[in-house]
Amino acid sequence: MQAQELVPLALPRGRGRHCELCGAAAQLRCGACGVTYYCDADHQKADWDSIHEKICPLLTPVRTSVPFFSSEKERKHGAEQLLRRQKYIADLTYEVAQKFLYEGKHEEAIPAALHSLRFSISIYGSNSVKLVPAYLILAEASTGLGHLTQADEYLSQAQWIVLKTPDCTNAIQSKLHRNLGLVYAAKGDFEQSLYHLANDIYFASCAFGTHDTSTSGGYFHMANVFFRQNKMDIADSLYSEATDIWHAHFSRLIQIQSQTLKSATEIDILAGDVEASEEPLTGEAQQAEASQILNAILDIREQAPKQKPDKMAIVLHALAMLHYFTMDLPKAHELGVKASLITQQLQNQDLLEDIRCLLKLIKSKNVSM
Repeated sequence: MQAQELVPLALPRGRGRHCELCGAAAQLRCGACGVTYYCDADHQKADWDSIHEKICPLLTPVRTSVPFFSSEKERKHGAEQLLRRQKYIADLTYEVAQKFLYEGKHEEAIPAALHSLRFSISIYGSNSVKLVPAYLILAEASTGLGHLTQADEYLSQAQWIVLKTPDCTNAIQSKLHRNLGLVYAAKGDFEQSLYHLANDIYFASCAFGTHDTSTSGGYFHMANVFFRQNKMDIADSLYSEATDIWHAHFSRLIQIQSQTLKSATEIDILAGDVEASEEPLTGEAQQAEASQILNAILDIREQAPKQKPDKMAIVLHALAMLHYFTMDLPKAHELGVKASLITQQLQNQDLLEDIRCLLKLIKSKNVSM
């Protein structure tokens, strides 16, 4: 990380520079790209740790003056190239921010989400529905940090855009209601929280199907609300629903890999050879979401005063499959063996066969590595 102190008198008249994170007058700039400014070293480090290290070399071409083009064709090509670069950075920063959220790293998520928001505004304008996902990440990160007033401000921006967009997609509506549910839960207004989380599940189901993994977060957060209200039976049922969704999703992928291996053509789903699968585990953000939900549920199951071996076996098996897909084979084997031991006691032959199939796949990966 390189830093250069700014000399105010050396800046062009009327063109003050502002901090990338807080908007205050800038005192430093990145010494590598030369186009990103900060009020102090702490904000530069926060941005660097979040996203700047990844996008530093990409910023100079999109934040410097457009070169002179001698023809209309060159001008058009230059504008298209700039737009492609801006879209790439907006998408990359959004994905990184989302991954940080699922990992519980709320502070790290904010700088990346701010970059995504600014580039989205540059591309689509300040009133586009394309801005809503970035506003929602900022709202969720602020909620996680306990900054509820700031979260309300971001949510208000998102709600206003959605209200002005009559054809807003079900996917966006789902994300908006999930964030509203989380904010109300943080405020202790459980009735409103459950209302919005139920709407999250409804809109996610409309967009992707009732058993799609996009619905699992709504069930998980609803379960957390009932857990806080000490309504353990309802919470348990909703935790099971979230677990079953991921378990079914991973089981389908395992079945595809197992069948492919039997035909002597091994594929690696996460490495991109997914032509045989219509439902690959896509991206680090989805992996992080699955890990967040399933590990939290496993902790709750392990700490419960009354153990439920059947439900414990399912969550262990789901986590084992997740670690298999992320190529953490030792952890996948450890969890798979635990799930197998519990399932043997339950005498659930179908589940036991599925777990043994997974353990064979893990063994085949170990041999090939």
